[in-house]
Amino acid sequence: MSEKRSPARGDGPHVLVVVEDAETTELLATTMELAGYRVSTVSTGAEAMVRLVEDRFDLVVLDVTLPDLQGLSRGSRFTPADRPPVLFLTAYQTLGRLVPELGAGREDHVTKPFRIAEVLARAEVLLRDRGPEREREGPSYGDLVLDDDTCQAWRGRREIDLTPAEYRLLRHLLVNAERVLSKEQICRHVGGEGRADNAIEKLVSRLRHKVDREGPGLIHTRRGFGYWLGH
Repeated sequence: MSEKRSPARGDGPHVLVVVEDAETTELLATTMELAGYRVSTVSTGAEAMVRLVEDRFDLVVLDVTLPDLQGLSRGSRFTPADRPPVLFLTAYQTLGRLVPELGAGREDHVTKPFRIAEVLARAEVLLRDRGPEREREGPSYGDLVLDDDTCQAWRGRREIDLTPAEYRLLRHLLVNAERVLSKEQICRHVGGEGRADNAIEKLVSRLRHKVDREGPGLIHTRRGFGYWLGH
């Protein structure tokens, strides 16, 4: 069966609806959008894990009767701090054993057949109990996010281990995304690496290896001019 995936709609908290049945998916998506949520939908467990790794969601609404629920096991287990709350659509009570790959975290369930009013009420409680969002403050580009408070960087959900000079370089490239920066400009901003061209080249090479290790390349060289960050 082909996977059904939709772009997000709405502009409120971002919700991922993981339901196979098209009619139920449409009911949930339409109702939650009218309630102010931004909704994305997928129809398989495997696609849900891909979306959870690629994007940040505030809430997941998950039908635990999905035939390919084992597809969730293809991804990495999330930490409680990283995993969004999950609202299960289920007839079971042993929820903790159904999708262990999602890791521990805030969760609730609605018994099927459900009332849409109950789904909305429980979703609101899960989001309220989550408390203030711990959004990573700092510049971002696509799935690359920096947190200036902790001097940490992420590519999707993968944390990137950077030296202070690498972090300064990455931030400089990111805030100047899609602009070519010369070695002289980089050297003035980064500092601490000497002014030799080969020092900057080695620094960029190390940073590129870390940032682009598991995804499409973001750091590029324009020979004779310098370096730039972008797609």
